[in-house]
Amino acid sequence: MANHQNHQNQALACGLNSSQVVVVMVPLPAQGHLNQLLHLSRLISAYDIPVHFVGAATHNRQAKLRVHGWNPNSATNFHFHDISVPPFPCPPPDPTAPKKFPSQILPSIYATRHLRDPVRELVGGLSSQARRVIVIYDSGMATVVQDVVSIPNAEAYPFHSVSAFAMFLYLWEGMGTPLEEEAKRYVPDDVPSLEDCLTSDFMDFLNGQYQLKSIASGNLFYANRAMEKPYIDLMDGILPDKKNWAIGPFNPVEFSKKKAPNDRHMCLEWLDKQAPKSVIYVSFGTTTSFTEEEIEELALGLEHSKQKFIWVLREADKGDVFGEVRKIELPKEYEERVRNMGIVVRDWVPQLEILGHPSTGGFLSHCGWNSCLESITMGVPIGAWPMHSDQPRNTVLITKVLKVGTVVRDWSRRNEVAAADTIGEGVKKLMASEEGEEMRKRAKELGGAIRRSVAEGGASRLEFDSFIAHITRP
Repeated sequence: MANHQNHQNQALACGLNSSQVVVVMVPLPAQGHLNQLLHLSRLISAYDIPVHFVGAATHNRQAKLRVHGWNPNSATNFHFHDISVPPFPCPPPDPTAPKKFPSQILPSIYATRHLRDPVRELVGGLSSQARRVIVIYDSGMATVVQDVVSIPNAEAYPFHSVSAFAMFLYLWEGMGTPLEEEAKRYVPDDVPSLEDCLTSDFMDFLNGQYQLKSIASGNLFYANRAMEKPYIDLMDGILPDKKNWAIGPFNPVEFSKKKAPNDRHMCLEWLDKQAPKSVIYVSFGTTTSFTEEEIEELALGLEHSKQKFIWVLREADKGDVFGEVRKIELPKEYEERVRNMGIVVRDWVPQLEILGHPSTGGFLSHCGWNSCLESITMGVPIGAWPMHSDQPRNTVLITKVLKVGTVVRDWSRRNEVAAADTIGEGVKKLMASEEGEEMRKRAKELGGAIRRSVAEGGASRLEFDSFIAHITRP
């Protein structure tokens, strides 16, 4: 309890005045979710609104260590609150599990129940000093922030971290498919079910969070109208009693060219030497585990494709990422064989800068929503290889609705090992075919529209300004 009180005192010492609005940010402790709300914190603090970022110490450290494009320690109105939680199990990833869902991180997610009391105390302390306290929480953290509604000048806004397409389908199906005629115009017939996407345990956890939807004063969606307008409009139709804001993407959409050479990652220097749009970037995010057989087939598939590549090959995250990490072995002499064709990178890479590099022409991806949005924002088409969660449905959005990608690994064949020749053909289709060129052209156009939408006067920027105006209203 003393530790919780210290955080409350720290909050009250931040020089608040009674006319001020403050934001408390409560992320889900998985990399993609931490990253989204850390970038959102940067954007909100730029409006001169103090932001308090709450999490277990190890997850706050992870968020800061892996952020690209800015230094969260340099903002004077940005405050981390490292909450002590009891030790939680931290098993290694299991590449042989029947589902690719990252069950190894679930104990760290379930441990967030210990944040409930500290969050209530922090918000309560801030509420006595500020005019209004705005709690923005990952939609998977509703149980942690549920007490906020008892504080008169506090409001809670869930942040939905997935695509508007996936979010609409989840809510729509849960409500018994209302607005069926309108939805049929925009939802393809063969959208995969959620079977095998999530474990039953985690599905129960999520459903428990969504049962607390009444605590929300409105909804924030990590979506962009230039890209997903029909699904945002449909969401307005099934959530008519709540104000909804589509405010993505949060990531920087362009980079300074003035970096000193020693500040650049080695893979960017390698990209500098390659022809425009000639390299495929290969990364399956932070939660995907492959068996040795799957790694071998992927390695051979990239080699047989004859396309230049950067392959990020890292073990999937555990609940606590600070500790020993297994090195994934490649076929014997593989890296020597492909040294004129591609590079294998085993450390943390600047994904946005890789995608934004002129030499990058495609992205072989698991279709996690952060990766999809980053890739399209940079005008790079996607070779889709979904693994779990919202990824199979994102694949439908990318390949069938937006037509800025191709399926490299079909979700219906998820229980088989993908063969090298299938992978190689998918890579060639994306990188070296007329069809792939069309996808590149569409991705470039859509990326331009998204970048314009977040610029001053753009639709996404105006929507963001609308949310800021709402939370700072008199």
